[in-house]
Amino acid sequence: MTWNVYLSGEIHTDWRERIIQGAKEHNLPISFSSAVTDHDASDAAGDVLGKDDNSFWRDHKSSKVNAIRTKNLIQKCDIAIIRFGDKYKQWNAAFDAGYCAALGKPYITLHASDIIHPLKEVDAAAMAWAQTPEQVVELLKYTVSDN
Repeated sequence: MTWNVYLSGEIHTDWRERIIQGAKEHNLPISFSSAVTDHDASDAAGDVLGKDDNSFWRDHKSSKVNAIRTKNLIQKCDIAIIRFGDKYKQWNAAFDAGYCAALGKPYITLHASDIIHPLKEVDAAAMAWAQTPEQVVELLKYTVSDN
């Protein structure tokens, strides 16, 4: 079986690449997917429907277009890794965690210890909380292993 792992959240560091590389190094049977990680492209996803000078409506259209991808990939995943970074508030990641919880999809949160309190409900529904991408790789190794 090839596991389908969805990588959600913060887009400004290399955490995704570190997890993917770690999975490759251990020959884990995992296929990875993710939301669009190009910030400008994500913000402009709805522009094809017509430019809008009002930032609310531009964001509204783009979030709906982005949700087509996000909803489908989360529904198809076996497990999600949801990263909360230090620099920005990842409201989309919190939404993805709630969506996983509502669907009964297992997820692992990935964040530093200094944001435990604001993420207590998100972490409470998670199957695990990791602080480093390397810990996530170890969790994945255990989860997808045959022995």
